[in-house]
Amino acid sequence: MSLHARSTTVTIQSDKIEEAVRIYEESIKPAIMAQQGAKHCYLLIDRSSGKGVSITMWENEADGKAYEASGSYREQVAKLAAFFASAPALETYEVAVTA
Repeated sequence: MSLHARSTTVTIQSDKIEEAVRIYEESIKPAIMAQQGAKHCYLLIDRSSGKGVSITMWENEADGKAYEASGSYREQVAKLAAFFASAPALETYEVAVTA
């Protein structure tokens, strides 16, 4: 099995970016990292546009899908939903090359 990445892309209201980053750091990241197979968790922010990307890395595709199927993914997204200027988009990728 190979490492898999899941990305959620959103646009956050510009006046809510700092609060969204704090919630991600304090609440969402620990919840993700407690899931079976979770390897890494990143939040990327473009403060000028409000675009944000959450990237989670999983030991395998099944663990990432199990996280979503459990309802935990929706719970984490809901923590920031009031700050979104656009609906989140979720995508899954196989990690083909790592350093």
